[in-house]
Amino acid sequence: MPSMNDVLAEHTELETSVVEWLHLLVGDWQLLSDLSFADLVLWVRTTDGGWVAAAHVRPTTGVGVFVEDLVGRRSDGSRTTYIDDAFRLRRVVRAHTTLWRDDVPVREECIPVVQRDVVVAVLTRHTSFASMRTPSRLEVTYLATADALTMMITQGEFPSGAAGTGGRRGAPRVGDGVLRLDVAGNVMYASPNSVSAIHRLGYVGEMVGVRLASALGDVLPERGPVDEELMLVLTGRVPWRTEIESRSACVSVRAIPLSQDGRRVGAVLLVRDVSELRRRERELLTKDATIREIHHRVKNNLQTVAAVLRLQARRLDDPGARAALEDAVRRVATIADVHETLSSGMAEAVEFDEVARRGLRAAIDLSNRSGHGVQGVLEGHFGDLQAGDATALAMILAELVQNAVEHGFPDRGGLVEVEARRTASEGEKLLTVQVRDNGRGLPVGFEPRHGGLGVQIVLSLLQDLRGDISWQERPGGGTVVRFVARLRDLS
Repeated sequence: MPSMNDVLAEHTELETSVVEWLHLLVGDWQLLSDLSFADLVLWVRTTDGGWVAAAHVRPTTGVGVFVEDLVGRRSDGSRTTYIDDAFRLRRVVRAHTTLWRDDVPVREECIPVVQRDVVVAVLTRHTSFASMRTPSRLEVTYLATADALTMMITQGEFPSGAAGTGGRRGAPRVGDGVLRLDVAGNVMYASPNSVSAIHRLGYVGEMVGVRLASALGDVLPERGPVDEELMLVLTGRVPWRTEIESRSACVSVRAIPLSQDGRRVGAVLLVRDVSELRRRERELLTKDATIREIHHRVKNNLQTVAAVLRLQARRLDDPGARAALEDAVRRVATIADVHETLSSGMAEAVEFDEVARRGLRAAIDLSNRSGHGVQGVLEGHFGDLQAGDATALAMILAELVQNAVEHGFPDRGGLVEVEARRTASEGEKLLTVQVRDNGRGLPVGFEPRHGGLGVQIVLSLLQDLRGDISWQERPGGGTVVRFVARLRDLS
């Protein structure tokens, strides 16, 4: 099924401002669909004068009409006539006859979508009469509110660019709870779910006829300077969203002011009890903070171990033993670097490019203390890695770069290049890395299985990454080490 952007790009030449307005409408039209208990379809005029469906939404509060999606389909038959009339006359046009779909009567209405006093599209509303009965007070209120929003669409007053549909998780919807307010902020109707949400905040009186802002102001704790924002939302004066938190509950509230001919006539408030959602979010934040603190302490402990080994190395007279301890210091510092990165972020993932850059710089700086003038270059992109993969990969890179510097340039300068490339094959995420140098090349008869400790560490860690590695002579002199690692998912 094509997306709305696909349809608009293929069939229309609408201006950018119009496209943005239609996206704003579609981003908020679930509200109208739920209040109407009806399917909504957005029709846009094509370059050849016809009509094509750009978007389609079904209600979550009732039975939908269309099983199939209409996006990308062209209008035909009598529907085209009604859409043309709504577009031309700039008013709601209802089909003269009841339509039937799968032996169920359906009412269709065409609603002109107005932006800056110009009709830019047409919205069709398809209401199923599958259950013919006397509507309840809730249904009557919902339909009346839907009609008010419909008239605002025809006058270019809905949607509002200031509406707070985004933000934190838990945005309220029609099924969560609805309050209908008059122009003074008094409650005209409260759905059962909305009454339950308000009662959880601590207010236990009647809802209908009460000024909501005053009733809740008596039971909520003092919020300070943001009380004004809360009052504006609770009176329905602004199209904002806020959260009301008492000692016993947390309720998300979204206000949609209703207007007629540019004059505010009331508002509809959507409310949802998000107490449990916020409690879980706080628990996750606490766990995230704990995990970051653990990583920070592990990093500090590793740095302490490295410092102790460094002191021990300075006291040794045996050059071989001193070099072995210095290698151990470098390896511990590499692992500490990964934990430092983990301690600074919220996720259990490592942005590995900076880790690789620091590791390459550390190895090059260590070599340049001897005055050899080795340079390092990092190419490509490692991306985000799972913590366990990042630790193993950091150790592998450190060993390979150290070997390139130590064995490739024992008495002169040169260049070490590290190149990374992310690919995917048969559902697996692959990371291909090359470490190239223009040094002395591989020793005669080199066999990785019989290599030194650094090579053995590399081979062992690559097994954990389910990877493969190869050493080759570089044309023109030097060595190329290439390995492929199979990465684990970040989730």
